[in-house]
Amino acid sequence: MSASQQPADSGITTLYHVIGGTAVPGQSGRFGDVYNPATGQVTARVPLASAGETRAAISAAAEALPMWSAVTPLRRARVMFRFRDLIERNAERIAASITAEHGKVLSDAQGEVTRGLEVVEFACGIPQLLKGDNTDSVGTGVDAWSLRQPVGVCAGITPFNFPAMVPMWMFPIAIACGNTFVLKPSEKDPSTPLLLAELLEQAGLPAGVFNIVNGDREAVDTLLTAPEVAAVSFVGSTPIAEHVYSTACAAGKRAQALGGAKNHMVVMPDADLDDAADALMGAAYGSAGERCMAISVAVAVGDVGDALVEKLGPRVKELRIGDGTQPGMDMGPLVTGEHLAKVRSYVDTGVDEGATLAVDGRGFAAGDGFFIGGSLFDHVMPDMRIYREEIFGPVLSVVRVPTYEAAVELVNSHEFANGTAIFTRDGGFARRYANDIDVGMVGVNVPIPVPMAFHSFGGWRRSIFGPLHMYGPDGVRFFTRTKAVTARWPEGPAAGADFTMPTMK
Repeated sequence: MSASQQPADSGITTLYHVIGGTAVPGQSGRFGDVYNPATGQVTARVPLASAGETRAAISAAAEALPMWSAVTPLRRARVMFRFRDLIERNAERIAASITAEHGKVLSDAQGEVTRGLEVVEFACGIPQLLKGDNTDSVGTGVDAWSLRQPVGVCAGITPFNFPAMVPMWMFPIAIACGNTFVLKPSEKDPSTPLLLAELLEQAGLPAGVFNIVNGDREAVDTLLTAPEVAAVSFVGSTPIAEHVYSTACAAGKRAQALGGAKNHMVVMPDADLDDAADALMGAAYGSAGERCMAISVAVAVGDVGDALVEKLGPRVKELRIGDGTQPGMDMGPLVTGEHLAKVRSYVDTGVDEGATLAVDGRGFAAGDGFFIGGSLFDHVMPDMRIYREEIFGPVLSVVRVPTYEAAVELVNSHEFANGTAIFTRDGGFARRYANDIDVGMVGVNVPIPVPMAFHSFGGWRRSIFGPLHMYGPDGVRFFTRTKAVTARWPEGPAAGADFTMPTMK
């Protein structure tokens, strides 16, 4: 498929869609620019699919569905095993592709590949995961059992911040369950998903089982309303997640849509402050804060606030910021100039709202890249926009509360409920927090509590729309339908018609 990825006359690469196992040039006449965030230079043009091109990908998936759903789970698992091996062998290439278009440092990109690979490994166990229940003799001569069967053509709409991991939260499980798939990745960093499509082809996945349409809202809305699409999985901001969920459900589809976050880390007075500060640095400023599980609020309990800010300040100022391909960097650039302007505006807003800007990252620049330094706010109040809204950048807010109970009330009253953490030496407080907090993912002395692939990922409240979380057991439930079978093999002559409600004897 890579043969269709040709440089334009300007030296800028022109990308493509993957439809029915073929690299298809864009036909809409619309293109988006793909940047190297470290230099600010355009490196590629990505075609933005028309509704017709999107429907062609859906049709390819629908045509492949009867064949693929009939393939035994064992044979599907063997494709996943080969795909897993190919990811391992190409991990450096995939990570370099992520860094080139997203900007995150190479070590972080390598970690992203590993976390996506874990979901592929989980999908390799699909023969076990699809086992149903069986009950012998639910009645005289009657047996019952359940089956898990694929839902059909599935679609995934994924964000820019994890161009490898988040797609791999979706399509490996969907495909292993016997579905076919259409992926609409972010147009900001589309090369990594195209590379994954190449590896799937090398793993022996039949043409049409996995398709990619690059695009914008036109492609998204086509996927959400096409009658052939049975299920839609989405990760992005809350307003778009809500639109995706409501539109897909109105069109009769099952949907899961993960939205925004404002993740709190509660620092108790007994916590090891050096440990807590180090954890906050990685969780707040890693990947330039462009993570849905980034810690963007530190909740300082009791009198711990001054000491915590004193430890954080020098660390934030000493962040090593630069091109993610260079060794030793802590933080790379933001993904686009537009997003850089948005994050800068939030820092401006925090100052205008009266928060104390302990460290100002707005002065950092490096060439024409989309760089900003880490910013640290203190004395942030819950009514401030920098507290209420998701910034998605390297900005950490410190909110001070008097007690543990006040910390719980603060976290539980926020509209987002994706992830949270508590740092303490007290097992009693840790256990209470895990039970008291109304948040989907909780860490105890773990700053970014992303579950392993054999659990499931998802928040609560306005961080998710839909009842099922992603990957793990919930991923299998989402991408399958349960069928119950009750069977009787009568012995002897028929007893005649029975007009009463059937019961077992």
